[in-house]
Amino acid sequence: MKLKFVKMHGLGNDFVLLDGISQNFNLTTDNIRDLSHRKFGIGCDQLLIAQSSSKEDVDFRYRIFNSDGSEVEQCGNGVRCFAQFVRRLGLTDKEVIKVETLAGIFVLHVRDNINVTVEMGKPEFEVGEISFSEQSENNAYMFEHNGQQIEFAVVSMGNPHAVIFVDDVNLADVQEVGSRLEIDERFPKRANIQFVQVKNRQNIIQRIFERGVGETMASGSGACAAAAVAQQKNRVDDTVQITMPGGMLEIHRNENGCLLMTGPTEFSFEGSVNV
Repeated sequence: MKLKFVKMHGLGNDFVLLDGISQNFNLTTDNIRDLSHRKFGIGCDQLLIAQSSSKEDVDFRYRIFNSDGSEVEQCGNGVRCFAQFVRRLGLTDKEVIKVETLAGIFVLHVRDNINVTVEMGKPEFEVGEISFSEQSENNAYMFEHNGQQIEFAVVSMGNPHAVIFVDDVNLADVQEVGSRLEIDERFPKRANIQFVQVKNRQNIIQRIFERGVGETMASGSGACAAAAVAQQKNRVDDTVQITMPGGMLEIHRNENGCLLMTGPTEFSFEGSVNV
């Protein structure tokens, strides 16, 4: 079958987006891996599918697949791209869009042709909600790496995250520590690993190891996770700029404790592909 697609990115975190409303298809895990492959396919961190929602007052169902073919709950950079994608294809002309994901309902505010604000909801620190099997009163856990104990915190933004504070993200062993902590037995659903350097109360520098993908240029839910833990530990203010290799996001915690993520999207190209 031949599928039309759009390639987009949010701060270098790149996506293949498919219209599952006007196109009828059912992709296998191998299909998703092939499309995501950077040598033999289109190439992306994640593949995103727009579908109709059966829920009242919800505009779309939004599905997210990692490049290894696994389906995941949420993607902050992806959902911003999704908002621009459905408008570009004429599937909606709304500036406020509600989407259904495995992590719940998210509200997207299209600011212009580039920027989108996403209501990401409240961070969840209860280990049962994070799918984490250990309990700590101060959200501090230990992980052994090369004979050293590394402290990390946990949080869910609809998907599980571990947050490690470091003195210099450029010196962080993102690949080795990330790949091992991602599959730590305490995370039955695996985890996204955030390496966070707090510059001051308004600025964070971050690198990301994403489950099922590896190190990525940016992550919207990862930026929210970093901000949430830093705010929980009173290391940053309610509004913080998160700088990642691909660019910057603004995360704001409102009076209800919900996080609002604002950042850009970019169209790369569009085409069709035989699957």
